[in-house]
Amino acid sequence: MENVKKQAVIGYLPDERPSFGRLILFAFQQILVMFPATVLVALLTGFHISTTIFASGFATLCFILVTKGKIPLYYGSSFSYIAAIVGITGATYGTPASDALIGQAQFGIILSGLVSIAAGLVIIKWGAKIIDRVLPPVVTGPIAMIIGFSLAGVALTQAAGMNGGVASSASWVVALITLMTILILTVALKKGVASQLPILFGILIGYVIALFSDLIFKTELVNFSRVFTEGVVNVPHFTLPIPSWTAVLAIMPIALATIPESTAHLYQLDLYVNNLAREKGAKEYDIQNKLGINLIGDGVGDMVSALVGGPAGTNYGENISTMAITKNFSIWVLGAAAILTMALSFLTPLANLIGTIPSAVMGGASVYLFGVIGAQGIAIMIEKKVNLFSARNLGVIAVILVIGIGGTYGFAGGLIDIFGIKLPAIATASIVGIALNLILSIFDPRAEKKAEI
Repeated sequence: MENVKKQAVIGYLPDERPSFGRLILFAFQQILVMFPATVLVALLTGFHISTTIFASGFATLCFILVTKGKIPLYYGSSFSYIAAIVGITGATYGTPASDALIGQAQFGIILSGLVSIAAGLVIIKWGAKIIDRVLPPVVTGPIAMIIGFSLAGVALTQAAGMNGGVASSASWVVALITLMTILILTVALKKGVASQLPILFGILIGYVIALFSDLIFKTELVNFSRVFTEGVVNVPHFTLPIPSWTAVLAIMPIALATIPESTAHLYQLDLYVNNLAREKGAKEYDIQNKLGINLIGDGVGDMVSALVGGPAGTNYGENISTMAITKNFSIWVLGAAAILTMALSFLTPLANLIGTIPSAVMGGASVYLFGVIGAQGIAIMIEKKVNLFSARNLGVIAVILVIGIGGTYGFAGGLIDIFGIKLPAIATASIVGIALNLILSIFDPRAEKKAEI
């Protein structure tokens, strides 16, 4: 009887491969959730959209190869680097920067990849104890929370269809239908392939509702004007790096601040993969102790992305949320998503067609996806038994949350203006949290040990 229950568990572990048809469906779902944010980074930084899409898939494939298929993560454009890159490209929204300026930013991103690789090599050589001390769950949990909750504003403004600062009633309706469809399907579907595609179904239903709204109420939520304006097949606009030490000084330090983000993502992944492994009666996967090779993969991802003209990246929380919700952690799915993404960058109409998905639809989905990222941070602290009655722990958590969330919503562009310097909120919260935890541990070195006894 017990074996029957274990066999009935729906989901795919990292080394399990779905059938070809399912593989394509699952891969397309992963593409949909990463597509808006990845394209948005290109629009904000002055990078070319098709090149950014290609770089996302290419970097993901390289990450999978470097990590030998042991860490199921998807690589997309990072928001942490936006301010630094814009400082080099001088980009205005939606207008590609000159090749010379993009090339300088590429050079800075390539050298920032070396920072992640160096950190990974240090961890591999001297062990995870360094990370346990510098990045314990009391730090990585809140960091995961602010990564998700700092995007809450993006989700709601997308859902509202903010155009010129004005919310649209039609957008709210479409967003709510999309959100409720995803939530209901996630809870109601228990068996078969359908149970692993609630996000794809929700987005498709939201899209259809938006089309009906345009047809009946003339709401103009979907815009097809750009789908066939650029030909059918176009080679992405690849550019070459141009040495610039100014770009290196601006961009390279950001890599240090993204290490806590990668650590948090890895802990989230370990938590959910091993929960599925236990449900299926399978062996557990030692993912959280692969931080060294994960950081090397991150660094390689940044370097190969920048080599072809793409922005710096990160392992996407949206894709982790999708995997957690659908219990589908198959490396094969992520590899297929990467290959399809690279193909999309050449097939301009298809990429543009995905781009016609209204912001209201993606906003409705993002309310759930971004919230799940934040909830995973809470799950990390629960799983790791972080003592929330410890004065030290409460202090660290409180400061990280307030700097990360307060900085995001209290300052334009999420850049905290302090002493004449503009510091990115999430990166600042991460660094301050790490430093504060180390300082307070001097005064209370046994606090965590006491809590666990």
